[in-house]
Amino acid sequence: MAGLYVHIPYCKSKCIYCDFYSTPQRETMEQYVHSLLCEARLRHGEIEGQAIRTLYLGGGTPSLLPINLMKELVEGLNTIFDFSHVEELTIEVNPDDITTSYITALRSMGLNRVSMGVQSFNDSELQAINRRHSAQQAIDAVKAIKDGGIGNVSIDLIYGLPGQSLDSWQRNVERAIELDVRHISAYCLSYEHGTRLWVMREQGKVQEASDEMCIDMYNLLVKRLNEAGFEHYEISNFALPGYRSRHNSSYWNFTPYLGLGAAAHSYDGTVRRYNTASIKEYNEKLSDCIPAYHEESLDERERYDEEVMLRLRTSDGLDTDLIKQHYGLKAYDALLIKAKSFIDQGLLRKDRGSLILTNDGVMLSDNIISNLMWD
Repeated sequence: MAGLYVHIPYCKSKCIYCDFYSTPQRETMEQYVHSLLCEARLRHGEIEGQAIRTLYLGGGTPSLLPINLMKELVEGLNTIFDFSHVEELTIEVNPDDITTSYITALRSMGLNRVSMGVQSFNDSELQAINRRHSAQQAIDAVKAIKDGGIGNVSIDLIYGLPGQSLDSWQRNVERAIELDVRHISAYCLSYEHGTRLWVMREQGKVQEASDEMCIDMYNLLVKRLNEAGFEHYEISNFALPGYRSRHNSSYWNFTPYLGLGAAAHSYDGTVRRYNTASIKEYNEKLSDCIPAYHEESLDERERYDEEVMLRLRTSDGLDTDLIKQHYGLKAYDALLIKAKSFIDQGLLRKDRGSLILTNDGVMLSDNIISNLMWD
């Protein structure tokens, strides 16, 4: 099985924290869809013989794509790849793009999961990060998605926002639970170099939340979602039973995936390919039927580090027997030696051969993961 990711890099406006590739120049949409299908035809052989298990339309803001172009894209992909085993077809949306009729149209194309960027249910917090929707629009959008026939709804939330208090964050979490969504992804606000948010912090226009505040917010999140029946299956991801993101899980368990579109990445377990982060260059290359990617082969050390980093993020943890199988006894022994101090501190636990972060360990995961990487 394999995953298929399609990047739709269009946004009406740029959120101040976002460092993903996107553009407001929507006049290229039609040409871009044609380029996507051309790339799909050129590269389908990379996953030859593997049925597509998940399709993920990400961005950017895929919900900006007009419904006729969305239909052309999804139906075109269905003729190029084997979709007979697809279990999950996800589209990322913004709340202010959503109507029941739009969702009904998506459902008719086979889309069965919606991931919506809410970030907050507090209007002042939304305005502070330049989100273009209101809290009420987000609430209405969840209802519209369900009314349109798609019950598998995921929402994104961000904590540590400028001016956000622990009480405000708790109200966000409670509202998310009340909306009866199936999946919640929650991320601590990060200040990425090159974003407007980074510049604003450097200029003293915003103040970054303290580590203590972010830890308190995270602990509150974990506690309330656990109480509400959500499984905490990855550091930032929570799902009701049976509703884990199958596509994102493929990244963490090394299922091969093919990425189409400007700035999209692909990985087959050894070779990583990444497309140019320019719609203009992407369209020009594909108009001449030339792939738009660069590639790099990961050596043993890089593959080991990636396996440690990704598997430790999940509730299943890092299977030490797999480390022995993939990298040999020397790497296995070195891993266990380095892990012992974290186990003794209560930051890692060992369960049937897997190393798993404890609740305290999650808060120090970056340090733990870096210390467990290849010497």
